Amino acid sequence: MRDTDLFQLALGLRPPWYVVSCEFSPDKRRLDIEIDFPRGSVFSCPSCGREGCSAYDTERHTWRHLNFFQHEAYLNVRVPRVSCGDCGIKTIEVPWARSGSGFTLLFEALIMTMAKAMPVKSIADIVKEHDTRIWRVLNHYVHQSRQGADFSTVTEVGVDETSSKRGHNYVSLFVDMKASQVLFATEGKDASTLERFKADFEEHHGDPSHVQEVCCDMSPAFIKGVEKHFPEAHLTFDKFHVLKVINEAVDEVRRQEQQVRPELKKTRYLWLKNPVNLKANQAATLEALQVKKLNLKTARAYHIRMNFQEFWSQPLLAAEAFLKKWYFWATHSRLAPIKEAAYTMKRHWDGILRWFTSKINNGILEGINSLIQAAKARARGYRTVKNLTTMIYLIGGKLEFRLPT
Repeated sequence: MRDTDLFQLALGLRPPWYVVSCEFSPDKRRLDIEIDFPRGSVFSCPSCGREGCSAYDTERHTWRHLNFFQHEAYLNVRVPRVSCGDCGIKTIEVPWARSGSGFTLLFEALIMTMAKAMPVKSIADIVKEHDTRIWRVLNHYVHQSRQGADFSTVTEVGVDETSSKRGHNYVSLFVDMKASQVLFATEGKDASTLERFKADFEEHHGDPSHVQEVCCDMSPAFIKGVEKHFPEAHLTFDKFHVLKVINEAVDEVRRQEQQVRPELKKTRYLWLKNPVNLKANQAATLEALQVKKLNLKTARAYHIRMNFQEFWSQPLLAAEAFLKKWYFWATHSRLAPIKEAAYTMKRHWDGILRWFTSKINNGILEGINSLIQAAKARARGYRTVKNLTTMIYLIGGKLEFRLPT
């Protein structure tokens, strides 16, 4: 079998395309495959699909293909422009590559597969291409796949932000709580992110009036955005962020008190961790600080915190009564940070109690966020927000890519 016949079969070329010649350069570590079509061949118009269009002239194009063993392989082709009676002169579409790409479909499929497991810079180093070209491929397929996404069945949405780079730079994530799927990612963490999400949601056949539950932190911006753009939805405040408010209050009490109680120095995490998560020596230190007749304000704040955690295990009918008792205790504790935390709970009362009905929290988002941050660490950050959001969709978007195999 001739080498041209072999590559003809390997590439899966169909008439009128055929392999003219193959040239291998050991010095350049490169294989060039020349592809052409017979004189008098006709093609279909790429715009209207009209059959039987003859070639008007040709343009030479080159595509990077999968490596031939360890050597780079390229397809060099005389691509015809056809004369269509309706559309004029048009360049035809070739079956092995998409329009505007310098890579074959199989090479792009390799890139997409590798992108799920390694940083783009590593892919670029392996395939010996600039990472900007790799990002163009990823952005194209992510955008293409999202175009066909259908959000018509989404009824529960989680909202959270993740850092995009050092400093106060954030990307907001919107996740389908039932499918654990990233629906939308956008720069910022203000109320306008909800407006952009709503627009994207409707573009993908989602109905804002069908969204029954939204879970988020107690950010005024998120609350305002949800109330304005998803007025039918009930707000549930995430358990983790609710408890974070109390933890911050306990830590503030400790910081203030340690100025006159040096024994509290270096004990921060003893008061913030749950007892089951403490090491033996940490548990012993915590017990000693509570057992001694020190009358520590921090110890009182700690007990208020631990009591609040029992709130989540209450039955539905008893939850509000429990929260009222805790609120009275906290507001009469004579601990300013604890009192302020209690007032925060009061301002978000309905959203905290809503958990007993919706039973949703942002644990799914925290899991996705950890994967995003791990990917960002491996990549040592991303140059643009667009690149970061592309990677977010790759990691958590559950996108379907119709790639050749």
